[in-house]
Amino acid sequence: MKRTLSVLVENRPGVLTHISGLISRRGYNIESIAASSTELPDVTRISLVVEVVSTAQLEQIVAQLEKLVQVIKVIDMTNNESLVRELALLKIKVEPALRQEIINLTEIFRARILDVHPETMVIEITGDGEKVTAFCKLMEKYGIIEIIRTGEIFLTRDAEPAVKIRKESLR
Repeated sequence: MKRTLSVLVENRPGVLTHISGLISRRGYNIESIAASSTELPDVTRISLVVEVVSTAQLEQIVAQLEKLVQVIKVIDMTNNESLVRELALLKIKVEPALRQEIINLTEIFRARILDVHPETMVIEITGDGEKVTAFCKLMEKYGIIEIIRTGEIFLTRDAEPAVKIRKESLR
């Protein structure tokens, strides 16, 4: 089963490597991983999607992550009401006769054309993972030259942050 974790960590070099290494050393697969700054400059949020077989495996991952000195908090976001987004950039082969068809599909999926060349287009799409995957599958028939996906990022819909962190507690 896929589980989504939000890991708040100290913004230090090597933390992402420690996190991914800890999970992979235990034989678990990271489906997606994204890290970025937060509202606090000393804190980084790592969004993880991991594949586990049981709740016990998830509990082991969380317990091991919480032991790391740089980890502030680990939150299982799987059952929280969350907003989930992923970004993908696709470079597509474009034959002149099919250009309008690709433009129409891009509009239907609310994607954006970022760049146009005589033989290619670069398209940006955001949404949940299923939407991004569906769009990518449709674009396969035109010929995907390159693709890159960010992996899922997520925030709860609550008015309050998932975890309240005080700047004083980071020192």
